Amino acid sequence: MTVEPRPRRVVLASQSPARLALLRQAGLAPEVVVSGVDEDGVTAGTPDELARVLAEHKAAAVAALPEVQDALVVGCDSVLDLDGRPLGKPADAEDATARWKAMRGRSGILRTGHCVIDTRDGRQVSATAATTVRFGEPTDAEIAAYVESGEPLFVAGAFTLDGRSAPFIDGIDGDPGNVIGLSLPLLRRLLADLDVAITDLWR
Repeated sequence: MTVEPRPRRVVLASQSPARLALLRQAGLAPEVVVSGVDEDGVTAGTPDELARVLAEHKAAAVAALPEVQDALVVGCDSVLDLDGRPLGKPADAEDATARWKAMRGRSGILRTGHCVIDTRDGRQVSATAATTVRFGEPTDAEIAAYVESGEPLFVAGAFTLDGRSAPFIDGIDGDPGNVIGLSLPLLRRLLADLDVAITDLWR
């Protein structure tokens, strides 16, 4: 009787339930280990670079832990690029309200950095995915209700495509998963660069 090899362990270096759900829907069964990286202490020249560097920091912090050895560690981080300025999670309700009033009727680019580290050999690959988001024009009352829900305080750019702000987004150009938190096509390519087929990780 032939025993099939067990899929490699996949560790998600993020506490995002949306990223975890995307990976599970794609057939993976990742473990979650939160990196603890101080996002406010990381700077970069452009929003694209910032998203990638943050993802690299998160993946590296988790990959260094002894309990994740022999695993594939996936780190991600998202920022909204609005007029070349990176916007992560809003500081508070007032900040979230101001952002929505600035975003409505306009477009921004949601950039998500991805980093994968193979702890077997230390190889690391990283890249950033970009999706254009076209915001609708919610009223002041709708913005106030959305901010009061608390949701925008926990997501990059103060919005998400799979939550209460979905009715306020007119459309996107690009990968919807990237806006939710993780681009599965990009992850597949990064894994391939490490000689890992995403289908071999299916559970």
